[in-house]
Amino acid sequence: MNKEMTPGLIVLVAIILLSQSIFLFLDARKRSYNYWLWGIVGLIQAPMPVLFYLIFVRKIFTRKDE
Repeated sequence: MNKEMTPGLIVLVAIILLSQSIFLFLDARKRSYNYWLWGIVGLIQAPMPVLFYLIFVRKIFTRKDE
């Protein structure tokens, strides 16, 4: 089995990481919340930075008072 990364796979991973990083940067800048940090963290791996951002910064799991 060939364990080397093909050029197509490298391009796909780069596109995923760049799009994730751009989303995090723009959304964090819109909310004025450490946008440079989130842009750089988005380049490291996928999809954990997006999940952490949505849970801890945007607080998507908040209780709604009735």
